Amino acid sequence: MIRFLHVYYPVRVVALFCGESLVVFACFLAAVFLRFGQDSYIVLYFEGGLLKIIGVTALAILSGHYYDLYSSTMVRSKPETYFRLLVMLGTVSVVTGILAAIQPDFIVGRQTYVIGIAFLAVGLLVWRWIFSLLIQNPHFRDRVYILGSGEHARTIADAIRGNSGLAIDLVGWSGALGDTMLTSEELGARLDAVLQTGNVDRIVVAMSERRGRLPYRALLQARLRGIQVEHGTVLLEQITGRIEPDSLHPSALIFAEGLNLRRGAVFVRAAVSRLIALVTLIVVLPTLPFVVAAIKLTSPGPVIYRQKRVGQNGQIYEVLKFRTMGLDAEANGAQWAVEGDPRVTKVGRFLRLTRIDEIPQLWNVLKGDMRFVGPRPERPEFVKMLAEQIPYYQLRHVVPPGITGWAQVRYRYGATVEDAKRKLTYDLYYIKHASLALDLLIVFETLKTVILRRGSQ
Repeated sequence: MIRFLHVYYPVRVVALFCGESLVVFACFLAAVFLRFGQDSYIVLYFEGGLLKIIGVTALAILSGHYYDLYSSTMVRSKPETYFRLLVMLGTVSVVTGILAAIQPDFIVGRQTYVIGIAFLAVGLLVWRWIFSLLIQNPHFRDRVYILGSGEHARTIADAIRGNSGLAIDLVGWSGALGDTMLTSEELGARLDAVLQTGNVDRIVVAMSERRGRLPYRALLQARLRGIQVEHGTVLLEQITGRIEPDSLHPSALIFAEGLNLRRGAVFVRAAVSRLIALVTLIVVLPTLPFVVAAIKLTSPGPVIYRQKRVGQNGQIYEVLKFRTMGLDAEANGAQWAVEGDPRVTKVGRFLRLTRIDEIPQLWNVLKGDMRFVGPRPERPEFVKMLAEQIPYYQLRHVVPPGITGWAQVRYRYGATVEDAKRKLTYDLYYIKHASLALDLLIVFETLKTVILRRGSQ
């Protein structure tokens, strides 16, 4: 795994991303050489050709990211991958055409661009085919053995099996047969048998109770053979981008490398948060009269809806939103929104789908009630109930809440206790790795979530 902006990415994904960037750049560079021949040097270095090719490359890679072409979990089959590649090419062609019409110097000539797109259509398909062959090679895959049993070990096993993009093969699991109380000697014997095969590169220790049961001798032998031994919680955090509260020990946070809550870092992140909120508010300001008119003309009641939420350190504040439900929406008390919620008006459904209903919260950010990025604030009624059922739930209140967050870009809209528990796993990851770089990454991913209309209810 490679860590970038406090997020872990599989080596396979990084290699795919870098390789595809080179393919796009090479295709347009080849088009320039084919079109201009000996004059290519002049076009590239004196007429800004290199910068123009870099610009088109960035646009193509950004489009690929928004079509989940670099996600190890979203694309499930080769036909779907090839289809998305073609859609990406179409998107790049349309966007580049629009930009070229506005600013003709954006591309290195129309004929050159057409040749480059033709090269790219072939180049991407060939590159993906070659890459799919490479990642199947055993030399490019890690063979993992899980030492442990129980729910934590099963979660790790499922995470490995369910993510083919990791290039990790699960070759064994001491708890696969349902044995939950193996002794240290029995675990060591099983591990020795696996080591004898020479068919393992990494051992993942996923034992909820290690005292008196950890086979130290066998693990030491593994290390001396050059086999990597790592903690299951760390691997799961890297694979999924979340921290499971059921397997979390206080020491994992006390001695964590993250938890950057120093005053200087917090001040900078708060300032950047307010700046993003201010810029966003200025950009959307011309559309607000139309939103206000649509709400007033389609349903009776106030335009702005105020609701109490729990903020940092448990402080209660009023969050502002454009009203998306009828006046009697909570006549029977507080309740979560659900898919196809009949309480939501027709205009409200559109506002939720496009996230326009969240715009008034920018004022909350400017006031300091919340940040642009952070765990989503919950209502006091739900916080009390969730804190009683979910371990470590109150930890999400050590940082200010946010309009968007790590859980919002990695998980769907939640409307149950189980959803709240799963979203907490992402909030814990965010709290541990909170930084300006991670905040900016979440803002970038939020744009993708809004454009693709994911997660709203």
